[in-house]
Amino acid sequence: MGTEVGRDGRWARARSTLGRLLRPPITITDPPGGATVEWDVAVPMRDGIRLRANVFRPHGDGPHPVLLCAHPYGKDDLPIHHRTRRRYRASPQYRLMRSAPVTHSAWTSWESPDPAHWVARGYVVVNADLRGWGTSDGEPQVLSAQEGRDIHDLIEWTAAQPWSNGRVGMNGVSYLAISQWAAAATRPPHLAAICPWEGFTDFYRDFARPGGILETGFLTVWGTVTRRRSRGRADILAPAHRRPLIDDWYADRNRDLEAIEVPALVCGSFSDHNLHSRGSFEGFRRIGSAQKFLYTHRGPKWSVYYSAAALDAQARFFDHFLLGRDTGIDTQPPVRVEIRERRTTVADVRHVTAWPPVECEWRTLSCAAGTDVTHGRLVDDAGASTSSVVVAGRRGRACFTHRFTSDTDVVGPMTVTLSVSVDGADDFPVIVGVRKFSGGREVTFEGSFGFAGDLVTHGVLLVSHRETDPARSLPGRPFHPHTRRQPVTPGERVEMQIGLLPSATRFRAGDELRLDVQGRWFHGRNPVSGQFPAGYRTRATGRLTLHLGPDAGCRLTLPVWRD
Repeated sequence: MGTEVGRDGRWARARSTLGRLLRPPITITDPPGGATVEWDVAVPMRDGIRLRANVFRPHGDGPHPVLLCAHPYGKDDLPIHHRTRRRYRASPQYRLMRSAPVTHSAWTSWESPDPAHWVARGYVVVNADLRGWGTSDGEPQVLSAQEGRDIHDLIEWTAAQPWSNGRVGMNGVSYLAISQWAAAATRPPHLAAICPWEGFTDFYRDFARPGGILETGFLTVWGTVTRRRSRGRADILAPAHRRPLIDDWYADRNRDLEAIEVPALVCGSFSDHNLHSRGSFEGFRRIGSAQKFLYTHRGPKWSVYYSAAALDAQARFFDHFLLGRDTGIDTQPPVRVEIRERRTTVADVRHVTAWPPVECEWRTLSCAAGTDVTHGRLVDDAGASTSSVVVAGRRGRACFTHRFTSDTDVVGPMTVTLSVSVDGADDFPVIVGVRKFSGGREVTFEGSFGFAGDLVTHGVLLVSHRETDPARSLPGRPFHPHTRRQPVTPGERVEMQIGLLPSATRFRAGDELRLDVQGRWFHGRNPVSGQFPAGYRTRATGRLTLHLGPDAGCRLTLPVWRD
């Protein structure tokens, strides 16, 4: 099978990355006139601690609707405070994690709503430091239940201010989305709507140890920065390294999603598979809100959030629920599905009633042997013959390819079922990916941290973590408890189900879908051409044998859009 070439190939990505490192494509605009800003306003909490917030509001008495965000990243780390003689200096994180073009004002802190945009629309924007971070009092914590209680108090304080109309919304990306889950689960009386834009909901499964495998890249970077900024008082990294199984420590860092009843516009990204994708879709599925909307995309994270299309969707949502305007948000189905043909090509945008779309039907392709011992086929019928494929731990890979005979949209989560045995070890990290090929060349997609060479989707699982909970499993989404290890003995044959993260991809007639099974992560960490900073502790030893045939049942189940 061919390799990736052209503008999305490895060398093209390297050139693009170097260019963005030297001159990130970030446009910082001047703060607008016609606004009042109050810096470092003290807000009392129920236990006497004071958090501090910056308040941006239109001139005049109001009252106005309010958009609130709260985070540990420093409300005062703003471009307006980092200006050179010629221009504003953008956040260095845009260089670290390769950004596509982004435009926002000099009032905008990392991953927060742009006050200049929202104040001009008649909103007050409140940007707060969480407890112990920035200029707020108290001891810093990470992913704690205390954050929810504090933001509850922030919301109620905000609603009581003379410039507020008493209806408060929340908006923001990543941690600024995670904090919304925490706040909304406490049900503040004056919280009227939330917009968690790409925020995980399960610290273990979504981020720290997907499939039981320790994340060693971004977790290390983020955990180290968090510890240093808190002068060692907030350490998320060391406990995650010490705890291989789900326990109360992990459970305490998840929020009660079912308790959330406020209207919600959730962003679920197909381009953040290494961090927020799983949790965003789970958040949309599990929250108890009667009015909930899902905005999906596969573009660059920050570029999409500040884009005209996304801002329009946010404005229609907040104008309806915070101002009571008829914006037409209730006149179309609540789920926006963006289908991509390749990284830079949107094939279609559809609006449907549910996720996964009810318009899709499940199709199962079986793994069958091919002429090459490690390169087989994905076929509708497994046939009567049996065979096996051996995957060496460090460098081995088994591939199975299916060629589409007609244009096909694959939209939703996928599941891989494998019949395996392990020799030379009692465990094996199974790393599964789906790739797209067209004309013999790989077609790549936007991935986490600005990586432009991602697969269609992937899933990971330790063989010893193969246990599933049927009561909590759904089509395309096997649920693994991760509360105990089940090591295997040499030659013991076991079955495992691996959920692959949601995606929405168009395959043209003649395009090929390739399923890869291996024991290592797909991409290197090279910060120029690799997927820096993503990484996983696989340390695969021994050999994994895939057992093929009608009795073994290695197969890929995928959601195909019905014509």
